[in-house]
Amino acid sequence: MKKIKEVLVVEGKDDTKQINRAVNADTIETRGSAIDEDTLALIEKLADQRGIIIFTDPDFSGEKIRKIVAEAVPNAKHAFLPKAEGRPDKAGGSLGVEHASPEAIRAALSHVYTETTAAPTLITHEDLLAAGLIGGPGAKERREQLGELLQIGYINGKQLEKRLRMFGIQPADFAAALKQVRAKEEDK
Repeated sequence: MKKIKEVLVVEGKDDTKQINRAVNADTIETRGSAIDEDTLALIEKLADQRGIIIFTDPDFSGEKIRKIVAEAVPNAKHAFLPKAEGRPDKAGGSLGVEHASPEAIRAALSHVYTETTAAPTLITHEDLLAAGLIGGPGAKERREQLGELLQIGYINGKQLEKRLRMFGIQPADFAAALKQVRAKEEDK
């Protein structure tokens, strides 16, 4: 089983259990989106000692936790689980890492990004408009697919350009993912 050097920041103990079925990793649990000061201080300390990977649920609460932790630890790494991989087997359950298969967890952890504030803008607002990713019918669905293909999570229209820049997504990778999104639309 693969050993992960960094500590994974997850939401709860069920996430930890599922991750340990997939990889050998240490985790720290935020226990929800209201991260207390002690937990945040521990995350900062672990980030200095071993590095951290933020691996939260693919939902609103997970994104909120990701922002809080990333603000406290700007050099944190990020792994994203596609929504489809985090769906529960039973109806009515919420999206989460705890529902992902070991294969999906390993796949997400094999595509880790580090934010960079110094990255140049490689993909412009105009590129996003031309691609139909913002401001039009079907834009949300295209962004969801793009986020999964690039493994950068779901992003709303206002944040898409920033996320692409922060993770240094190259124009060629963006174009290849967009081509796949368009091909899926044509198949419908």
